[in-house]
Amino acid sequence: MAPDEDTKEELEEELEKEEPSEEIIEEVEKDEDELDAEKELDRLRFHYRGYTLEELKKMNMDQFIQLLPARPRRSLKRGLPPRQKKLLERLRRAYRAKKRGKDLLTRTHVRDMIIFPEMVGLKIGIYNGKIFEIVDIKPEMIGHYLGEFSLTRKRVQHGSPGIGATRSSKYVPLK
Repeated sequence: MAPDEDTKEELEEELEKEEPSEEIIEEVEKDEDELDAEKELDRLRFHYRGYTLEELKKMNMDQFIQLLPARPRRSLKRGLPPRQKKLLERLRRAYRAKKRGKDLLTRTHVRDMIIFPEMVGLKIGIYNGKIFEIVDIKPEMIGHYLGEFSLTRKRVQHGSPGIGATRSSKYVPLK
């Protein structure tokens, strides 16, 4: 026999003798289960363009702006108009009050304000042309405009024809 064959056989015999114990196998399986659970929890957590909500809140405004789609990014690069700056300051005040235990409602007509991560968890009354619709800001709303969540038109619900209606419009099919 060649010397290489002896060493291969000896190595195989040694490996057979040194089988991992059941305890080690169970520990490895537990570690794999824990990793799978962590991956699943991470997958279920909110992510915006690969960042968690906590990471988004820690970012400065320039870094966050780079994550937004083109239209909001362009709008924010030009700077916030005075009415949006004023709303942002009021929202920051409401956020500080929320930390102290008070739940303030901020009412606004500024529908073209982009939702930032620092607004998550606040209640905002957004004017739709008739009333202020109360909206709870959720993480999924980040990067959208406030006006998207307060619709200005309602669905038309027609009633039965009234007095003065024409003959043809009075026809109501029998069920």
